[in-house]
Amino acid sequence: MEWVTDMAAKRAEISPGRIAFKDHATGAELTFAEVNACATRLASRFAAQGFSRRDRIAVLCHNRPEFFILLFAAQKAGMILVPLNWRQPAAELEPILQDSGARLLIYDEIYAATAFALERSGLRIAGMESEMRRWMETAADIPSSGQQVRASDPWYLLYTSGTTGLPKAVIQTPSMAWANAINYSQAVDLVSSDKALNFLPLFHTAGINLFTLPLFLAGGTSTILRKFDEEAVLDLINAREVTAFFGVPAIYQALALNRRFAAVDFSAIRSLGCGGAPISEALLETYQERGLTICNGMGMTETGPTVFLMDKESAAGKIGSVGKAQILADVRLVGLDDAVVDGEGEGELQIRGPGVTPGYFENSEATSAAFADGGWLRTGDVARRDADGYFYIVDRIKDMYISGGENVYPAEVERVLTAHDAVLEAVVIGVSDEKWGEVGAAYLIAKPNRSIDVDALARWCRERLAAYKVPKSFHVTTELPRTAAGKVQKHILKKAYSQAAKEISQ
Repeated sequence: MEWVTDMAAKRAEISPGRIAFKDHATGAELTFAEVNACATRLASRFAAQGFSRRDRIAVLCHNRPEFFILLFAAQKAGMILVPLNWRQPAAELEPILQDSGARLLIYDEIYAATAFALERSGLRIAGMESEMRRWMETAADIPSSGQQVRASDPWYLLYTSGTTGLPKAVIQTPSMAWANAINYSQAVDLVSSDKALNFLPLFHTAGINLFTLPLFLAGGTSTILRKFDEEAVLDLINAREVTAFFGVPAIYQALALNRRFAAVDFSAIRSLGCGGAPISEALLETYQERGLTICNGMGMTETGPTVFLMDKESAAGKIGSVGKAQILADVRLVGLDDAVVDGEGEGELQIRGPGVTPGYFENSEATSAAFADGGWLRTGDVARRDADGYFYIVDRIKDMYISGGENVYPAEVERVLTAHDAVLEAVVIGVSDEKWGEVGAAYLIAKPNRSIDVDALARWCRERLAAYKVPKSFHVTTELPRTAAGKVQKHILKKAYSQAAKEISQ
């Protein structure tokens, strides 16, 4: 597929009067025709200001419809959008801006101070509610129907949350967007009558692709919340304004713990998707008790992201599985001997297909290291395929530790810990130990109104795990460091553990 159609223009041609976006904060609604017209005028304005193809535009904002207008304007102009993490201070954003080569930063007025701190020679800044709005209102209204877009061109860059050094910019292309839309839509039967919410951060692949962009391409409606607000989400679900839903485990946990959870009317929802991190069996069962089936999945920024998504019919019988690879994704397992694992077995998960990134922006070394021969992306995940062809993510290869010569996968231990009736969440990391080389350290959050007896928990674990898998230490806390997608940042826990151990030894 060398060319694709201008997405906003084609959708406006097919369903001009349908509502594409609802802004929850203001109540404003935008039709597909209005989205396309605004994006077209904005692209025209960029050209008039001297911007050209492959120039980079950075954006710093909470979730709002204007982000998607900017995204489509970049596609029309052949420019590359660089969404920035609004959680980061200017000092952390500056090297990302320099790495991307952005010439313009468009900012949400709430981040004006950060934007002014980043203003420098060669980088212009413009307010989203002032300059960008004025550009959309005053630029020439040029028809854009029929425009073609090169499928493999970089469209936007998503910076990975690297644990060391500068994060890498993962290239996202129009063909990746279409592959993801097909993979997700056919997995959950997404249709033009669906209504969904957008609250996951837009500097993350989930905020754009799970599944606001697929729903836009299908002709459905997204209500955009500035950020996740569990009361607003439950209100919209209860008002039957949501028919399809996607969240990370932390989102599902927050909703389940809300006092209103048992009374909210979920009957309008046809599909519930989940990804970003493993979801516990206990949480899946909590929703099953409400007659709701959460379909767990797996993907990466580098895969657009949808690769796996569990089918509703098999979810209850295969708890823990991420399902099968979707229709535009090829997957394989590769063992330690570099041999491909056929049938039932375990190995590193590798992925190939039109949804996979062509690489990291202007970083040939990182791109080369990420791929095996034949265009297979190395995920760094150990996965298992069962006799029925369903996949399970065992753990990250880098998270595995060796205790007394035995391999320990933290995810296995975490599943046992969260099965305890006092444990809400558990994270296990491998830490240094003089006798065993490495041992486990468990960080735990208790369920509301419960306390955790760590000695009793250790005994409970020994009844269910081999001795070398039982954590040597247990740490009860009230919160865990997370990425914007809800993933626990284990490297921060390891750093904190090492620092505490060092202080004790002094």
